[in-house]
Amino acid sequence: MRPTRRLSTAVVGAALLLGCVSEPAASQPADDKRVLVFSKTAGFRHDSIPEGIATVKQLGETDGFTVDATEDASAFTARNLRRYDAVVFLSTTGDVLDPAQQRAFEDYIHRGGGYVGIHAAADTEYDWAFYGGLAGAYFQSHPAIQPAKVHVEDRAHPATSGLSRTWERTDEWYNYRSNPRERAHVLASLDESSYTGGTMHGDHPIAWCQNYQGGRAFYTGGGHTKESFAEPAFRRHLTGGIRYAIGDVQADCRPETGYRPLFDGSSLEGWQQAGPGSFTLDDDGTITSSGGMGMLWYADRGFGAYSVKLDWKMASESGDDNSGVFVGFPPSDDPWSAVNNGYEIQIDATDVPEKTTGSVYGFRSADLKKRDRALNPPGEWNTYEIRVEGERLRVWLNGVKINDFTNTDPARSLRDGHVGIQNHGADDQVSFRDIRIKELPVQGD
Repeated sequence: MRPTRRLSTAVVGAALLLGCVSEPAASQPADDKRVLVFSKTAGFRHDSIPEGIATVKQLGETDGFTVDATEDASAFTARNLRRYDAVVFLSTTGDVLDPAQQRAFEDYIHRGGGYVGIHAAADTEYDWAFYGGLAGAYFQSHPAIQPAKVHVEDRAHPATSGLSRTWERTDEWYNYRSNPRERAHVLASLDESSYTGGTMHGDHPIAWCQNYQGGRAFYTGGGHTKESFAEPAFRRHLTGGIRYAIGDVQADCRPETGYRPLFDGSSLEGWQQAGPGSFTLDDDGTITSSGGMGMLWYADRGFGAYSVKLDWKMASESGDDNSGVFVGFPPSDDPWSAVNNGYEIQIDATDVPEKTTGSVYGFRSADLKKRDRALNPPGEWNTYEIRVEGERLRVWLNGVKINDFTNTDPARSLRDGHVGIQNHGADDQVSFRDIRIKELPVQGD
């Protein structure tokens, strides 16, 4: 299991400009994460930039990453950028990098670097196609500063996992020249009916992430006002985005379209409990296992070819909270019917390889190296995609494919069945959110 990283911090003073920064001091831990905040402007300049820089430095002190800040574009050299796990474009505007600096940054991303864009980062480098793809969308216009409702679409990503489903806040709300949904994974979107001046026809992403040409990218449209950087919820939002970009926590940032909810956090309509134990529905839209051994299953209908996604989290520090996701079983009030006729994708991370996180329980181990790199520690949310097509079952953990299994047992079949989640025992507490499904074309024999 990948250990939680909590790193020491050494924040570089504001007077340090990175075009001429020397190598890190010998006292700095070798595994420390380092972030560069870049705030050069060639157009409109936001008066919130100093607050933004100070905030990122404070977040670094709290969450264990070192922060350097500069407006000197000469920091964008291949040698200097190698020192950083992510570069934060903080309300940059206009053309801020020359061609050589652009090439150095492109190479940095291709080598696995991280990008964080805050607010006017979308109002930057309109003639540089690589940057436009990395940011996800370009700024078009904005109405006056006003309150709005933000719909949090992904509550497993670290940038949004601590937010309520509806986030009400005041900011300057950008309209974008294109919708990033087909290319990036949308984390949050604006309710255009809650304010005036939205121009994106009801589908208005405002924060997103993506895997981009080898690197990791996170963008948030918030952060125009000075007050934004004093908001606890917005600060948590930034912290999560930065932690994702520097690789400190994993998330599924593939584009996601076409899914419908099986459990959206408001009701368990269509679900039934089989066997002992239960799941408790919390006010934040999370269900948590209690007692067992039983199973909560979606009884409303079965499925053939589909992709099911769900977010899960283990409660104990040891990671020894047993649960699993069952697929391909016939309807029954007996949870052992699912064990004997379907397949379980395991969650517990402490068992033998064929019975641990990402395994098809008892049949096929996950790719453990990939699994360990993708797995977030107990207390952090993880996302499964379980894709069933014919007799083939594939598993993605936080966007990384970790298992590929084909059923050859004539007594079992994945071609038609139900979906369920296990409550394993009194000492096992696993929470779930946002169970959703996309039906796929049924393959012929």
